[in-house]
Amino acid sequence: MTQWTVSDTDGATRERDRLSRNVAATRDSMPSSERWRAFLAERLDAAGPAPGERVLAVFDASRAWAEEFGPRGCSMVNAHAEISDPAHPAHPIITGQKRWMLALFTSLAAEIAPETADSTARTLMLLHEGALVAHGLGVFPDAIAGAREQARALLS
Repeated sequence: MTQWTVSDTDGATRERDRLSRNVAATRDSMPSSERWRAFLAERLDAAGPAPGERVLAVFDASRAWAEEFGPRGCSMVNAHAEISDPAHPAHPIITGQKRWMLALFTSLAAEIAPETADSTARTLMLLHEGALVAHGLGVFPDAIAGAREQARALLS
């Protein structure tokens, strides 16, 4: 049985933080975040110019991403579970990705109803992020499709 001293656990904590920061940075620099953004851009382009269809395409892209790349939910949400301290160097990377998603929803919502764009975007973001977490946890079947249908109802 391994005995851990205080200095060992401090070192392990520092190493975990270093690894988490590197993983989050890698995810945001090219592999995950840029791949996700390119993946999403393709689906937004394929959805055509109708803003409502483009909003729904975000949910479709998330579902397809989860099917193709794994069922563990959002990598940024998972990273935030490990790194929630705003002073941590990886925190801006994690929250930056979520701010980017909110900006995307705001832009799309503004094309539908400019006067309610902020409120609609926040609701869409909550539906989307909740679906990613529920999907990752396996809370109920096809959480992302369920959120998509709620988004459709919101937009109608």
